[in-house]
Amino acid sequence: MIEKIEITGHGYKIDDLFKKYVEKRLGKLDKYLPRGSKKDVVLKMIVKEIGKSKGEKYEISVAMDIPGGKVIAAKDECTNVFAGVDLIEAKLTGQIRRYKLETQPHRQKRSLRNLFIKRK
Repeated sequence: MIEKIEITGHGYKIDDLFKKYVEKRLGKLDKYLPRGSKKDVVLKMIVKEIGKSKGEKYEISVAMDIPGGKVIAAKDECTNVFAGVDLIEAKLTGQIRRYKLETQPHRQKRSLRNLFIKRK
């Protein structure tokens, strides 16, 4: 579980229900991170209300600071902040998996031919 989650709102009041929802959805993203990177991850979320004259619309931007200088970020506009968190979660999951593939070395698998050849 990601321990350090910072949520700020510009034109949107952050309530306890929204905080709990974000912690539940985005807090579990550390399971996709490499083992050495899980401890000191900081997640920063900014929720802005935009387009007040056209109706309620929100812009949600999230940045994950991973130890080693890597920052994974996602941004989305939506009319419902809870649905926006779900979309952000999906975007971050894909980026974290890509990051994990780049950073972790792959194990070399023996080919089938080498399994059946008798070695002397």
